[in-house]
Amino acid sequence: MNPKVTVLEPSGILDGIRGNQLRQEVSEIIKNGSDILLIDLKDVKFVDSSGLGALVSAMQMVRKADGKLFVCSVNDQVRMLFELTKLDRIFQTFADQDEFNRQVLAAQ
Repeated sequence: MNPKVTVLEPSGILDGIRGNQLRQEVSEIIKNGSDILLIDLKDVKFVDSSGLGALVSAMQMVRKADGKLFVCSVNDQVRMLFELTKLDRIFQTFADQDEFNRQVLAAQ
């Protein structure tokens, strides 16, 4: 069985407004039956505390639906934020979508 994978590519600053948009998108993706969600942060320049909360909320929604959430293309600012808040232990991150495909999808 092939899992249904959805890739979200937010851009700009992940703050309160964009964080709410992200939550809504994740909710729709779950309703549409996606098994795996990849959030590609390659176009995200900055994440504030609200954006971080949105990512955590997205993870909770996906887990509650028995799905899996991964993150890729994390810039240095976001990586440091993940490390400072210990979220690097919660989010499995990949260098880019190609690495995600090799390590996660090839293993399915």
